[in-house]
Amino acid sequence: MSDIVASIPTPPDTTVMSALRGLRGRATLGDVVSATGIPDHEAETALKSLLETHRGHLEVSDSGDLLYQFDPKLISRDAEPFWTRFRRAAWSAFKVGFKVWTAVMLVVYFAIFVLILVAIMLRGSDDRGFGGRGGFSLGDFFIMHWLLGGRGWHRGGLYYGHAHARRLPKDARPPFYKRVFAFIFGPDEPKPTQLQKDRSVVQLIRARKGVLTSSELIEHTALSADDADEEMGRLTGAYGGDPQVSDAGEVVYAFPELMKSAHGKVRASEPKPAWLRLEYPKKLTGNSAGSNFGIGAMNGFNLMMASVLGLAPAFVVAAPGAPPLDPLIFYGLGVVPFTFSSLFFGIPIVRSLGLGSENRARMRRNIRRLLLGLVYTRSVGTVRWIPVGEAIRHVTAGLKDQQVSPKMILKELERLAAEFDADVEADDDGFRYRFPAIRETFVEAELMRRRLKLQDQKLGRIVYATADTAAEESQRELDAFDRELKRAEIDLSRYLPSPNRVGYEEDFEVVMERAPVRAGRTSGRRRPQQRRPPPRWR
Repeated sequence: MSDIVASIPTPPDTTVMSALRGLRGRATLGDVVSATGIPDHEAETALKSLLETHRGHLEVSDSGDLLYQFDPKLISRDAEPFWTRFRRAAWSAFKVGFKVWTAVMLVVYFAIFVLILVAIMLRGSDDRGFGGRGGFSLGDFFIMHWLLGGRGWHRGGLYYGHAHARRLPKDARPPFYKRVFAFIFGPDEPKPTQLQKDRSVVQLIRARKGVLTSSELIEHTALSADDADEEMGRLTGAYGGDPQVSDAGEVVYAFPELMKSAHGKVRASEPKPAWLRLEYPKKLTGNSAGSNFGIGAMNGFNLMMASVLGLAPAFVVAAPGAPPLDPLIFYGLGVVPFTFSSLFFGIPIVRSLGLGSENRARMRRNIRRLLLGLVYTRSVGTVRWIPVGEAIRHVTAGLKDQQVSPKMILKELERLAAEFDADVEADDDGFRYRFPAIRETFVEAELMRRRLKLQDQKLGRIVYATADTAAEESQRELDAFDRELKRAEIDLSRYLPSPNRVGYEEDFEVVMERAPVRAGRTSGRRRPQQRRPPPRWR
């Protein structure tokens, strides 16, 4: 049994991972082949696969060699600390439980308290007459109708915030219970999957003729330089990328398979760059002011009634002649609804404390995106200087509806300068920056596009189709045989000697004929010239 287990081959990915651990996550293709003994093409495939699933990226040395750099512990890209996963799972479970509790508590207790209040009013109206002083009037009915779901819930409701709700027809606006959940936990913003986010990047690759650099990825995603390198590593493994080293030592990623189409030449439009996709400020609830007021009034009514009917009698139960406290009223109409209503208001208050930091983070990302637009437009063509004052005016004009600190803009500009190794010099207004490295990466990518010409790839002749009938399949085979026969007729006539000629030759004679000759003398035979391999994707 042990012999059988030992004979089972280990998958290349597992073998390469073991080798990378011994190499502390940093290796060349030759290091991996030497440590594992597997063929170089299998090792390269395994390394690309690991780039997709584990944190890592590619580096290039000054000699033009590629190095694979992984985390020494080979951490998966989707790995998270235990406490992060625990907090998220606990918060998710709490949200689900509280939503179920909300569906029961808010409406049911509101209805109970309204019925009790109506009964009190109607009992008073028996003595003073319906509609009399202190009785239940028609105005009270309209107030209750508004709270119970009149037009107050539907007037101008923007549950997902203005950016999302403008795209929704009025009949598609979220119902009342979702607005209640949004009041407590915030708007339920859509979260795209990784595949959905990759569509834009794949479109960018096809628009750039199958060749992309990390700087071009930053242009469209606003990632940091380190994160862009990590992302290019993942894309290389996920979409069959082939890293190339340009003449200037720049890592350029080619994706030949993405440039093949069943409809001829690939034509793709450029997705929007990062500075045309700014983030909206996050909303506390996403509801309209009227909806928030109505929901707050409804819960405030429950809080008030729980205090008056359930909790207030507990303070007077010790008075002389007071009736004993009914536990059902104290807990059922007091403690339970009071606790729920307090949480109903408390959770949004706590969330509002963190909303400011979230919006500041979004503002920083927006500042980076706007600065990227200015930096790239001043660097891709003729490299020009960017004064600090101009950068501040550019960002301020782009975020004119928000209060932007010049200090925050300067900090982001300095971070960009460090990422792209910008040139800095002093001027009359302070400092100015220039980014020649960005232009260099764009130039190297364009040169690689012209060299590879991935956009000129064409699909070969169709030789098999599952929808073929027997006659069509037979005809395809005959056509393929005729093509092979014609090709053989052209090639074989030159290389086959006459079968009437007979000769003898030992192996050692062949070796002696290929022995090196002394300098200054030539062999009687002419050495064939080595043919350069054809371009890989032509």
